[in-house]
Amino acid sequence: MRTALVIGTGLIGTSAALALTQRGVTVHLADHDPEQARTAAALGAGTDQAPEGPVDLAIVAAPPANVAPILADAMRRGAARGYVDVASVKGGPRRELEALGLDLTAYIGTHPMSGREKSGPLAATGDLFEGRPWVLTPTRDTDTEVLNLALELVSHCRAVPVVMDADAHDRAVALVSHMPHLVSNMVAARLEHAEEAAVRLCGQGIRDVTRIAASEPRMWIDILSANPGPVADLLSDVAADLDETVRALRALQSSDEAKRGEGIAGIEDVLRRGNAGQVRVPGKHGSAPRAYETVVVLIDDQPGQLARIFADAGRAGVNIEDVRIEHATGQQAGLVQLSVEPKAVPVLEQALRERGWALRR
Repeated sequence: MRTALVIGTGLIGTSAALALTQRGVTVHLADHDPEQARTAAALGAGTDQAPEGPVDLAIVAAPPANVAPILADAMRRGAARGYVDVASVKGGPRRELEALGLDLTAYIGTHPMSGREKSGPLAATGDLFEGRPWVLTPTRDTDTEVLNLALELVSHCRAVPVVMDADAHDRAVALVSHMPHLVSNMVAARLEHAEEAAVRLCGQGIRDVTRIAASEPRMWIDILSANPGPVADLLSDVAADLDETVRALRALQSSDEAKRGEGIAGIEDVLRRGNAGQVRVPGKHGSAPRAYETVVVLIDDQPGQLARIFADAGRAGVNIEDVRIEHATGQQAGLVQLSVEPKAVPVLEQALRERGWALRR
């Protein structure tokens, strides 16, 4: 691939354009808002000048509802040798293209499983997709050259290609992305009118659960409008679990020992099933999940503290697998939770203590 046309210069489109440009591909940028395309160009994602002729690959980075008309226009004017989209829903746009009577041998639907809570070109990074799954949904009609161009795109973005059926993809993302997003928003909505004294008690748990609720609502309306059935089915199952959990909690309020026993059994059931599901979430780099132990370090909220901890861990020969920070309410201090291999815990703890760090259990 030598040339590409990115249509849509939001977070995903600009990030893909940055990755391609960094690997020597000449990228042309287009957007319904010319100012956004100029911003992406100023960031080094390519040029906002139109290509003089067909490019190797056209990448449509638009909401699902807009994918089909944009692709249809690009195909009819012969903008590229191959065409992909990167929308988060795959079945609907393809059926729309089929209904328009277009030859889809030069098209393949794709979806990079990566993103951020922020949107727009200013939030884009060239490494956004690195190590992340990138779904490809070819059909028997997909031209081999187009599939190879899509694979080259994934490779340039340093993502991991995953081949799926389009409708299977839509059911999968409903489970791992769309439904959790709505649940996160429902939890966050409980905070809107909560008493300030209660909100001030927020810790890392509520931050984890509500983090993705900060995403742009209009973008999610577009996504959910394109995949409502599978998401509704999953939320119906969640609603059934919620009903059972509410009944179990009410039973725990009873003075009747038998009812309290039923309540305990109901709560235990949902917690155990949650444990069983959580351990199936892929671990680091998509590998099987591994059990790490946590070393907790008390730090002052000052520049350079994290860098010092990482440097001290490195000198001790310990690899930090993950890190979380919990800030102390009303204090310029916090707790850094370092996830490491179990066998590395005593080594790291000794090294940090020797270098003056205060550890917490």
